[in-house]
Amino acid sequence: MAQHTGKFITYLRVSTGKQGKSGLGIEAQREAVKGYLNGGNWQIVAEFTEVESGKRSDRPELDKALAAARLHRAALVVSKVDRLTRSVAFLSRLLESGVDVRFADLPAIEGATGKFMLQQMVAVAELEAGLISKRTKDALAAAKKRGAKLGGFRGITPGRKMQQASRKALQQRVDARVADIAPTIKTLQAAGKTSLRAIAAGLNDQGIPTSRGTGKWSAVQVARVLERL
Repeated sequence: MAQHTGKFITYLRVSTGKQGKSGLGIEAQREAVKGYLNGGNWQIVAEFTEVESGKRSDRPELDKALAAARLHRAALVVSKVDRLTRSVAFLSRLLESGVDVRFADLPAIEGATGKFMLQQMVAVAELEAGLISKRTKDALAAAKKRGAKLGGFRGITPGRKMQQASRKALQQRVDARVADIAPTIKTLQAAGKTSLRAIAAGLNDQGIPTSRGTGKWSAVQVARVLERL
């Protein structure tokens, strides 16, 4: 197994409150993550622990973990793939988050390969939903042929739908990046660093990457973020 380097955010989850209080399962997940990182020159920036039902997709600690991963340009490491992949909507949210998600029990799935695998999992689920939709339309067509009165249907072409989805995804990534940086900027302002240059210096001191992930923060870049806020 290859050693890993760079910054990482870890996400741990237990299914019941009792497990969360006792710590059962958490230590095993931490060890799985350490085994995945395999002694390389890495840094765990933050750890987030969720006590949730696997059937739910509204996981606030995961949202925080994704925000931290975007803020620090770090990969998100989860101990087991089944901790995240029980919901199609949830998988889609991961893809739209722009975060490099990795699984300790599937070390080969990371980077572009990992994103591709998640896309395929979503595609399979969407295919199933599409087949259900087709059966529904066929049933409606048969009913119409029999003389039943049906409401009109207006759709959009697949190409236009993809363009709309692409623009929406881009805007969501921009909005998410601004939202991720906003709490840090507010903290700096509360500490008396109110000028654009002072805020830029504060972000650089904390090692927070710029929106593009290259170079240092400047007053101009901070101004653009504040405009969006």
